[in-house]
Amino acid sequence: MASLSLLAAISPNDEFEGMLAAQLLASHNAAMECYRRAMIAEQTLEGRKENLGQANKLSRTHAALLEALNRHRGKGQQKVTVEHVHVHSGGQAIVGNVQGGGVLTKSEDQPHALGYAAGETLRSENSEREAVPVAGDGKW
Repeated sequence: MASLSLLAAISPNDEFEGMLAAQLLASHNAAMECYRRAMIAEQTLEGRKENLGQANKLSRTHAALLEALNRHRGKGQQKVTVEHVHVHSGGQAIVGNVQGGGVLTKSEDQPHALGYAAGETLRSENSEREAVPVAGDGKW
């Protein structure tokens, strides 16, 4: 009866959530059984250690399943916090939500900056640059 009330409390919205809810229930019950067995007074040290190890794995599985359910439901949105930003002389920075789709152009104040140029490569100012060695098996 408690199992059905737990499944009802999770209230799966589709088949995927129903499958996750069943796995959440199973992993929880299995972990609780391992914890119960580890607490038996006559339990050997090896038996206690094995049961606690299995309970630990099942508890981590349960947490991963819960995270997957929350991500599926859209509750697992990531939040990115930028703490250190360095904008050097002549540079530009934007703080806030930025949406793409703008037109990229070359800035006259930044001669090293390229606008949108598909297939173009950056050229070095040093025309006599040395080749960079290629990593290999140690034989040159």
